[in-house]
Amino acid sequence: MEGVYRFLLTPRWWGINVFVVLAIPFCIFMGSWQLGRFEDRVQAHESAKDQAAEQSQERSAAAKEGSGAKARPLDALLPVDKETSGEQTRVTGRYGEQLLVPDRELDDKSGFYVLTLLRTDSGKSLPVVRGWLPGDADAAKAPAAPKGEVTVTGSLQASESPGSNGVSAAGGLPKGQLGAISSASLVNLVPDDMYDAWVTLDKGDSGMKAVPASAPNGTGLDLKAFQNLGYTGEWFVFAGFVLFMWFRLLRREAEFARDARLGLIPEQETPETSETPEAPKTSETSKITKATEA
Repeated sequence: MEGVYRFLLTPRWWGINVFVVLAIPFCIFMGSWQLGRFEDRVQAHESAKDQAAEQSQERSAAAKEGSGAKARPLDALLPVDKETSGEQTRVTGRYGEQLLVPDRELDDKSGFYVLTLLRTDSGKSLPVVRGWLPGDADAAKAPAAPKGEVTVTGSLQASESPGSNGVSAAGGLPKGQLGAISSASLVNLVPDDMYDAWVTLDKGDSGMKAVPASAPNGTGLDLKAFQNLGYTGEWFVFAGFVLFMWFRLLRREAEFARDARLGLIPEQETPETSETPEAPKTSETSKITKATEA
């Protein structure tokens, strides 16, 4: 090896080289893994869109035929997952307490959902979104639910999480209003034993617009998906930064070694070994000295 680069054999540079050799593959691996996570979310998003389109076509075909053969019992679809979310279900019960879900958009317009609890024969209540109305949430605008026993048909949905899929995370809502449609939110508002799911009707009740089924949680291009993409870039940038700093240190060390061989770097002056001169004596010291000599 050329004399200029002999410093590469020093323990210090052995440590630097080992760090670089380990850090770059690790950064590439982590960047590739984050990219794979992003691609998985994109694929899940596309699959969810295809599934929603297929379910919408099935509902339209069933509506034209006037049959609900595709609807399945609620208990057969629980718990709600990516496979059963959006599936048609048919439930029988009696409507009870009604709540409003504000700040919901439909067709690029702001409005609110009208949600009514359906008490089933099992004793548990199922949240049913009967439709959407434009404007601010107002109980006077919401049509009353039908009386007596009813059978509803709609799309099964998983409980919502505040802050995801456009669900408001704001608290302090007025009485009779709900931010996220979930059993965890409803348990604090009503005494009923709740299903961990909800249903949106295929046809809006009492002239309201029907709320379309949404994709399951974790299948959309949400903030987490773009976080994965951002982390991908960060890991690859860090790998490039490690390589850049290694080359910079190498060049700087090589230039220093070359200048030292050419004698361009002056030798450090060695401190003289002469005794340090004594400090001048003060007047008090002089007096003590004279007294001693006397």
